[in-house]
Amino acid sequence: MPLLYTLYAMELPYFTGMATGASLIIAIGAQNAFVLTQGIKKQHRFLVALICSLMDTVLIALGVAGVGSIISQSPHLLTVAAGGGALFLFVYGLKNLLTALKPVEGLAETEHSETSRAQIVLTTLAITLLNPHVYLDTVVLLGSISSTYVGQSRYLFAGGAVSASFLWFFLLSYGAAVLAPLFKRTITWRILYSLIFLIMWRIAYSLLEFAGILDAMKSLF
Repeated sequence: MPLLYTLYAMELPYFTGMATGASLIIAIGAQNAFVLTQGIKKQHRFLVALICSLMDTVLIALGVAGVGSIISQSPHLLTVAAGGGALFLFVYGLKNLLTALKPVEGLAETEHSETSRAQIVLTTLAITLLNPHVYLDTVVLLGSISSTYVGQSRYLFAGGAVSASFLWFFLLSYGAAVLAPLFKRTITWRILYSLIFLIMWRIAYSLLEFAGILDAMKSLF
């Protein structure tokens, strides 16, 4: 009985961390849209999924270590991060809109025009680290929740969240290949790029609203 209780006590925070992490990661955002696109193209899928998962691991570890509470108490830092992230997402969204409006290659042609590994690494890091939502979800929110656990349970919670991240990004990256037949048609690419544009600008707008930048801009007019 003591052994069963110990196992139960260990599993509970781990699976709670996995469920909480999954609920935050699975939401459609800039990072997931990029991973999905690369998965459909079958270009550097492992590298993209690995970078996203490792970055999540680092950020979750920082949150568990207590960095999240420091960030949440610094409104100026959050404002700067939100403004910078909104600018990046605005430009990235505009790039996808322009791609959707011009002639788009089908999947066969796209697979042959492969992006370099260095460019993929830089883009993946930018998509991940320049989006303040990533810090709010992993460092601040997961870090805050982990603080409700003590001792080993806290690290089990973090381990569950990290597991969810690895599982999701690799499933998304390789599972996207199932959609490949749809993307042999140009219209499907146009729809995807248009959706990514809308997602990027929606997130950028929410970041500007969160940082109070929109209210400041309205007061000028």
